[in-house]
Amino acid sequence: MQSSCRAPRPVLSVVVPCYDEEAVIGETHRRLAAALEAIPDIDFEIVYVDDGSRDSTLALLRDMQRSDSRVRIVALSRNFGHQIAVTAGLAEAGGDAAAVIDADLQDPPEVLARMVERWRRAGADVVYGVRTAREGETAFKRWTASAFYRLVGRISDTDIPLDAGDFRLMDRKALDAFLAMPERDRFVRGMVAWLGFRQEPIPYRRGVRAAGETKYPLRKMLGFAAAGVISFSLAPLRLAIWLGFAASGVAVAGIAYAVVVRLFTDAWVTGWAMLFIAILFFGGVQLTVIGILGEYVGRIYGEAKRRPLWLVKERIGFPDRAAGKRDE
Repeated sequence: MQSSCRAPRPVLSVVVPCYDEEAVIGETHRRLAAALEAIPDIDFEIVYVDDGSRDSTLALLRDMQRSDSRVRIVALSRNFGHQIAVTAGLAEAGGDAAAVIDADLQDPPEVLARMVERWRRAGADVVYGVRTAREGETAFKRWTASAFYRLVGRISDTDIPLDAGDFRLMDRKALDAFLAMPERDRFVRGMVAWLGFRQEPIPYRRGVRAAGETKYPLRKMLGFAAAGVISFSLAPLRLAIWLGFAASGVAVAGIAYAVVVRLFTDAWVTGWAMLFIAILFFGGVQLTVIGILGEYVGRIYGEAKRRPLWLVKERIGFPDRAAGKRDE
C-alpha cells in the first residue's frame, strides 16, 4: 500500500504596522484577508504591530484575533516609529516569505497576489511596489517625495529604486539577511536594496487613504529623509569638506585684498563691510560643518548604547514556535 505525502503549502506572513488606526483597521483586515484568501495554494498569517497606539486600535485588534486565528498581534511598549514597527513585525514573521503593507489601504492589498506570483513562479527573492501614481496627495508632497528619491539615488552608493516605499515581499533568505542588520536608524527600503538578491518591481497606483490622517507630517518626513541620506551616503561629510575648501578660498582672497589695500593705498583702515561679511560667512560654514558632523556623531552614540530597538508589551495569537532574536 502506497501512501502519498502532499507537500505543505508555503506560508506568507503579512506585516501591518499600526498607529492610531481605529478608523480604518476593520476595513483593512477585511480587504487584506479577502485578497490573501484569493491567492491560490498558499497559507497566510497577518501580523499586526501596534506601535503604541493611543486610541482603541489594540482593542479592535484583540477582537479581530478572537474571531480569526490567522491574526497575530505584537503590541509594542510605546511608539517606536514606523520603521522600527516594520522591523518588529518582520522579526515575528514565521512564513516562507513576508510582505509589508501599511494599514491605511493606500497600498492596495490586491497587489499582493502579483507579488506572490512573481515570488513563486519567477523566483524573485524580493518583489517591491513602484508607485506609478499617488492619488489623494498634495502636489507639494508628490514633488518632495520625487525629489527625495532622486536625491538619495544620486548620492547613495546603494542603488535604491525610485518611487518605491516599504510595500514589498521578501523571501525567507532575504528576510533573514535583513533581520541580521542591527542598525538603529533604519531606512528599510534602502536596507532591503542593499541586500542584493534577485529584486523585481511591481508597478501599481497608490490610492487615497481610506480613513484617518497621515502619520507622516512634514516634520517626520524631514527626519525620515535625513535618516535615508545619512544612513546610505557620506555625501554630507564630503559637502562639509568642500565647504571648508570654499571658506579657505574666500579667506585667501580676503588676505590678498587686505595686503594690496595696505601696501598700495592710503585707505587701508576701510573694509569693515568685507570683514563683516567674512565673519558671517565663516560662522555659517563652521556651524553647518559642525551640524553635519554632529548628525553622524549622534548616530554613532545611539549605536554605541546598544539599547533594544523595540520592546514588546504583549504577543497574541502566535503558535508555539521559537521566538528568535525579537527585541534587539
